[in-house]
Amino acid sequence: MGRNADFDVARARADTPGVLRVIHLNNAGAGLAPRQVISATVDHVELEGHIGPYEAAERSQAGIDRAYQALAELINCDAREVAVLDSATRAWGAALSSIPLGPGDRVLVSPMEYGSNYISLLHLARRTGMSVEVVPSDASGAVSVPALRGMLDERVKLVSITHVPMHDGLVNPVAAIGEIVRGHGALYLVDACQSVGQLPVDVREIGCDLLVGSGRKYLRGPRGTGFLFGRYDVAERLNPLALGLDGAEWTGGDYRLAPGVRRFETWEANCASKIGLAVAVDYALAWDVRATWRRIERLAARLRGELARIPGVRVEDRGDVRCGIVAVTAEGHESAALRRELRDRCINTWVCLPNAACLDMQERGVSSVLRVSLHYYNTDEELDRLCSVLESLVVGRQAHAV
Repeated sequence: MGRNADFDVARARADTPGVLRVIHLNNAGAGLAPRQVISATVDHVELEGHIGPYEAAERSQAGIDRAYQALAELINCDAREVAVLDSATRAWGAALSSIPLGPGDRVLVSPMEYGSNYISLLHLARRTGMSVEVVPSDASGAVSVPALRGMLDERVKLVSITHVPMHDGLVNPVAAIGEIVRGHGALYLVDACQSVGQLPVDVREIGCDLLVGSGRKYLRGPRGTGFLFGRYDVAERLNPLALGLDGAEWTGGDYRLAPGVRRFETWEANCASKIGLAVAVDYALAWDVRATWRRIERLAARLRGELARIPGVRVEDRGDVRCGIVAVTAEGHESAALRRELRDRCINTWVCLPNAACLDMQERGVSSVLRVSLHYYNTDEELDRLCSVLESLVVGRQAHAV
């Protein structure tokens, strides 16, 4: 059960006030914000109250603008290729609605597609006549790259892949997928909501045209923040469904779209959250995502091993590469009831229902899972506490029933 002696977990926890109150294992929902993020966000809200919101934005423009450069450094792109929006869902929907799709066009998706994404695609298919097709999984549960290669033809206009599903620990081979999508004329859209901040995400290495991410999850930023990456030459061809004042320039009798993905932004924004997002990304960069990813991998592998030893508990994760999201079921126990019991003991987890991953959970016949999603600031002792409580809940009640 070796520890990462070279990782300063004490400093990470000293920066995270929430660890004094809870064992937070719901980072795939929203991470605990570092004190630096909390202070930056609260300070700007107070400044708005003291001098006026517009005036506070003018005074804090450098901090607001830093969000673009910080995100560009994080995912390896140009700052002009980043748009900041109020959620990843908004970013994903804005990108999708700007892609021209019609009868006869095909869209390929992963079996682990986030429920909101898949429903949006089905809704768009009803309106446009395009078709949505699911790429099979390989033996490990990840997207089958050979199967995807065999499905590509000139009618495929979009390949949409979830990098890390919200209900399962597997990591899809997004770079290998990018290699085969290139050259086929299809756009490649990656949902990185659960991966960005958790593991290294490099859009050049992935080879995607579009990518969305969330600020509140593994980046540990404020809620109400998301971003869209769009390769500059691709974004210049996209036509947003609606425009705001920041998305276009009035030229006197006509308008001109803002360059690249900035055309998807609106003038009104939560400036405090945007500043907080910039600080959160800088904080992640200072730790080095490669280093924090190694710790997350080690903690998650250890947790899976400990959970597997508890009678009646089943780890549902798949994939050759697995991340810090651990999906658990317990025989004879509802996931929601287990979550409530854990919450009452100050242990935060979450429950994933079929609508969150409608394709995959329906295919596997899983009605719900208890999602345990850890981060680098979690400790072995916290994971031991989780396993101890789960064992008492599951095994203790089984013994009582007998």
